Formats: sequence, C-alpha cells, structure tokens
Amino acid sequence: MNTIKKRILLLEDDLQLHATVKQFLELRGYEVVGAFDAHEAQDRLYETPVDLMLLDVKVPYQSGFDLLGQLRAEGNDTPAIFVTSLSGVEDVERGFAHGGDDYIRKPFALKELSVRIESLLKRSYGSREATMDIGGGLVFDLDHSLLLRDGRTVALKTKELKLLSLFLRHPNELLDYERIYQALWSYEEEPNPASLRTYVGTLRQELGKERIETIKNTGYRFVRE
Repeated sequence: MNTIKKRILLLEDDLQLHATVKQFLELRGYEVVGAFDAHEAQDRLYETPVDLMLLDVKVPYQSGFDLLGQLRAEGNDTPAIFVTSLSGVEDVERGFAHGGDDYIRKPFALKELSVRIESLLKRSYGSREATMDIGGGLVFDLDHSLLLRDGRTVALKTKELKLLSLFLRHPNELLDYERIYQALWSYEEEPNPASLRTYVGTLRQELGKERIETIKNTGYRFVRE
C-alpha cells in the first residue's frame, strides 16, 4: 500500500546547502517544497499545504522570524524549525517568540536535523486525529487539506480548501473579511470579494447552506454542530 509522503517546506537561500538538505530529505522519504526567499516561500505555502517548515532566518525580502510571525497571525499552525547561523540566546528567544517549535544552529549534522523533524512531526501529528468529521458523510483530511465524502475526494479549488480549513480551525467564530483575505490571497494578489462569495457558495453546496452564516458587511461564521 502506498503511503502519503510528509511534505516539508525548505526555505534556504544558500544553493549548495539547499540542494544537500533537499536531497537528504527526499532520500528519507519526504516530499520537499523548495524556496529561496521569503516571497517565494509565501507563494509555495499558499499553493501547497505542508506538514512542516524548515526556515532559514537570513533570507531575502523578509527574515524567517518575521515570515513565521506573519503566518502565525494568519492562523497557520504548521510546525516550524528555524535553521540558522544565529546562535545568541536572544536569537533563540526571538525564534520561539515568533512561533517557532524548534531551533537548530548551523553547521549541523543531517542526522540531527532528521531526528528533530521526526520528533516534531510525531509530537504535532501523533497526538491528534488526522481527520475531522464535519457531518453528513463529510470528513476533512487535516494533514493533506482534502475534503472527503464517504471516502471519496470532493473536487474543490485550492482557495476553497483554504477557506474551509480556516473555518474548521475557528468554528463558531466571526471571521472578518480582512482576516479571510489574508489567509486566501498572497501578498502580491488582489483580494477579490466576488471570488470569495463564489468560494462560500461552493462550500455551502457541499456542507449545507446553514453551516456558513453571512454577517452583513463584516464577514462569515462557520457553524460547528
């Protein structure tokens, strides 16, 4: 039986180190999504859900610290390990303050990196259900961002899945338009209110109209049964 590979975002702007770590992780059975600067990392994350992030700190456009802080503010709780040459206690404190789960200093042994990744993945995913029962035969696969109906994948667009994931992480909570826009559209995309209404309409068709409330001129609320 084929197993679904865990997917790791690798943000590292040193070409040689990037290639070395990528090859090592792929040989260990992971799927690696590569990025060489903060903007590219954001694009990759908006396009593809990942199970863990490896973030260099000193990268172009935005530091790894600030990137993760922004992602956490948007509701992204994907486990993250900072990989950096910064070694001061203040740097470690700053990394954790911005939402990091672990911190490994350069230079490092690839075996150590592997152990830290495996430990964090077990801690983050081993203690919770991999799926969420929505009701009506619908189940959301948390690890791979898929909606299943009676075991079969429901065809949804990437932004529709992102919106559903956002709703499921914040049940019965009012989500204003700005928060939804930040979660669905990247920094270089222009949020589209008409498209958002379409995404909501599609989810209502799958989940039931009553599951997503419109809060006039403010946003939406997902009703968790």
